[in-house]
Amino acid sequence: MKVFISWSGKFSKDCAEILRDWIKCTLQASEPWVSSKDIDKGSLWFSEISDQLKDTEVGIVCLTKDNKEKPWILFESGALAKGLSANRVCTFLINLKASDIDNPLAQFNHTTPDAESMKELLTTINKELGDKALDGQILDQVFKTYWPTFENQFNKVIKSEPKVNEDSPARSKDDILEEILYTTRTMDKRIRSLERKKDNRTFRSNRFPKDEVMRMIEEMIEVGLDPDEISNNLKGIAPTSFIMYYTMKLQERKLMEREKRDENA
Repeated sequence: MKVFISWSGKFSKDCAEILRDWIKCTLQASEPWVSSKDIDKGSLWFSEISDQLKDTEVGIVCLTKDNKEKPWILFESGALAKGLSANRVCTFLINLKASDIDNPLAQFNHTTPDAESMKELLTTINKELGDKALDGQILDQVFKTYWPTFENQFNKVIKSEPKVNEDSPARSKDDILEEILYTTRTMDKRIRSLERKKDNRTFRSNRFPKDEVMRMIEEMIEVGLDPDEISNNLKGIAPTSFIMYYTMKLQERKLMEREKRDENA
């Protein structure tokens, strides 16, 4: 089962290679692929990457402050998104937070270099292995064994992080509003699609009522939590798709209200 790891720039490449080796050690039935290590000498570089993208089951995009808007990253991310469902394309945020990522990359699941998030990434890949997937307890043991190795190697690479110009202009309100509208409409389409396939049984008896979940989301937005923090806090209480959708809807409404207040001031 192939895992395509995308990178751009030396810093991102070094992290991608560590990630490749670590995934192979933990999930030996997987085939993590990085162009810097896995393209044979003499091969046609672009054709080889295109062929690998076609056979990929899971995609990981290694993002840094200096490559998150580079054309090559956006090209490979787009190619992965065309061939895979959204939950099988992940961004690996090397020196970034989720709030630093704009569309279209903001649509993917974000992985951060901490134990909890990396364990979730392994779990996602493991699910795609089918009958070769590791049992949950075995996966836990393997993760505990190899996590210190990844952490040590990753921290060494982080010390070599290149300096990035942080003096980029602040995003305008129009830009933020446009992104929220785009994200909300995209989520709206996904939610409608899900609702056609699954009826209101999505909220099973072991979960909170919709009204209660909506109230909790509103309270978290009021205290300043971002969508990822809200989703983590409500994990297991309601479907993630609903949490993200309703959070975006509320943020859109609040931003529109703030815009109107500013115009009337």
